[in-house]
Amino acid sequence: MTTEISNALLSKLDFIYGNEKANVIFQQINRLLARYSELLKEKEKRWVSEKDVMLITYGDTIRSENDAPLQTLRRFLLRNCKDMVSAVHILPFYPFSSDDGFSVIDYREVNPELGNWDDITELSHHFDLMFDEVINHISQQSRWFQEYLSGNAEYADYFIEADPDADYSSVTRPRALPLLTKFNTPSGEKNIWTTFSDDQIDLNFANEKVLLEILEILLMYTAKGARYIRLDAIGFMWKKLGTTCMHLEETHALVQVIRNVLESAAQDTVIITETNVPHRDNISYFGNGSNEAHMVYQFPLPPLTLHTLHTGNSSKLLEWADSLETTTKETAFFNFLASHDGIGVRPVEGILTKEEVNAMAERVQEHGGFVSYKDNGDGTKSPYELNVNYLNALSHPDDSIQLKVKRFSAAHSILLSFMGMPAIYVHSLFGSQNDLEGVKATGRYRSINREQLQYDLLQLELEAEGSLRRQVFLSLKKLIKIRTGEPCFHPNASQHVLKCDDRLFTLVRKSSESEEVLVVANITNDPVHLLFSELKAGWKDGEAALDLISSQSFKIEDSLQLTLEPYQLMWIKRLEGGDNK
Repeated sequence: MTTEISNALLSKLDFIYGNEKANVIFQQINRLLARYSELLKEKEKRWVSEKDVMLITYGDTIRSENDAPLQTLRRFLLRNCKDMVSAVHILPFYPFSSDDGFSVIDYREVNPELGNWDDITELSHHFDLMFDEVINHISQQSRWFQEYLSGNAEYADYFIEADPDADYSSVTRPRALPLLTKFNTPSGEKNIWTTFSDDQIDLNFANEKVLLEILEILLMYTAKGARYIRLDAIGFMWKKLGTTCMHLEETHALVQVIRNVLESAAQDTVIITETNVPHRDNISYFGNGSNEAHMVYQFPLPPLTLHTLHTGNSSKLLEWADSLETTTKETAFFNFLASHDGIGVRPVEGILTKEEVNAMAERVQEHGGFVSYKDNGDGTKSPYELNVNYLNALSHPDDSIQLKVKRFSAAHSILLSFMGMPAIYVHSLFGSQNDLEGVKATGRYRSINREQLQYDLLQLELEAEGSLRRQVFLSLKKLIKIRTGEPCFHPNASQHVLKCDDRLFTLVRKSSESEEVLVVANITNDPVHLLFSELKAGWKDGEAALDLISSQSFKIEDSLQLTLEPYQLMWIKRLEGGDNK
């Protein structure tokens, strides 16, 4: 551990736990690092590039009769996706009791129904992996909580005992469930803090033993093959009555401690914070640009892209994109459109009007999806999450396959053009649609986008000429292949928004070597004609250019007329002139 990191770590431990405890904890952390130093010594510092694209999947999304699901996943990815994605986010693959993996029973084990640690390690030989660290809470079936319930003094302060008569009115509530849950213990009935559900018991990080347990688990994850660590629901980590219990100083300090420790052990580790909240709170987890998360989820992008394609108007998306701060060389946005969860609409508060959000929710319902509402406390309710497969969110079930593919590709052209690292959900990659049977079976709206697929059938559908799955897969594969070959799409390459026509998504990406790619995407179902001069890209007459999508070359002239067919994308690269002379 360098002197700089040591000083930063001690400072944060002192702030959280006080000086006396800080020195003891610091020594214990050093012993942890020494224990893992040999296992992690080869992990050298590296950052992400334009070649990095992540796939998000459950460990058992693809199943076969003869293999454990993690083995099936590896076999499928090596056959179909080796030249498309560089990294794989395996959603919680630990033993769990509820919430599709997010009520973890044992952080240190692989769910035997998925496979074992050897399967994880084998997959890490072919792809960078992202592990979930679900550390705000743990399952009530976990050994830690069961030891607490039995009266084991070692676990007495692992969880948060609360006074049910205290005032919790200012506490942020993510779900319409009780904040406290009663449990019987040898010393009587206790009210325990359970932010998300009665099966998800909040951990007490005011107890330094909990922090040390989590740090040891994180080091184990890096040794087992994790390159990326996703800190789930991290904003809820510290509790202080009289506050929202969200994004507190102690929470940010804990994220900084995690970064200090991982940076000392495995320099290539990338920490990603998951905070589905308004943009300003979300990007606060960048810290000062070098001391907290390396990446934050870009939560406004999914609903804004959906709104853009619904309305055929890019003004709100581009206005928001134009407001984004430039990230540092050590930070980047983590961009996505779909995930295992629904499309959250809280992140567009202040960007879209209530009427625009409601219109989007109504369209989703028309397309076979569902809307989850939150109680506003005044007798009214408003949407907080759209539960729908992203392909269905964009297109009506009666639309033709061709139209669905074009509109879906247009949405992903926005994702792949944006500054930051892109992530694609497994069901988006395969052109899946609403799993209404899954919703019926579980009674949960989020199951609509969590269907399990049979390996052989999926492979046949991907190889069937004209099938929706094949057309979606090949269209995304083409875009990804082009993108990963262009330094202008490096996560930290600059981004400049162009505002010329609300029917178009338009911006310029510029590499550190001053190469430029002009992004022009038609987000409507009608052709759009415009003169090149209207783009105001600042390119000079006579410069050569190439559309990377169509491979068409031409010379730039103000009078050059471009025609974009419905949902067509152009990535126009300047080949000579200007800064390239």
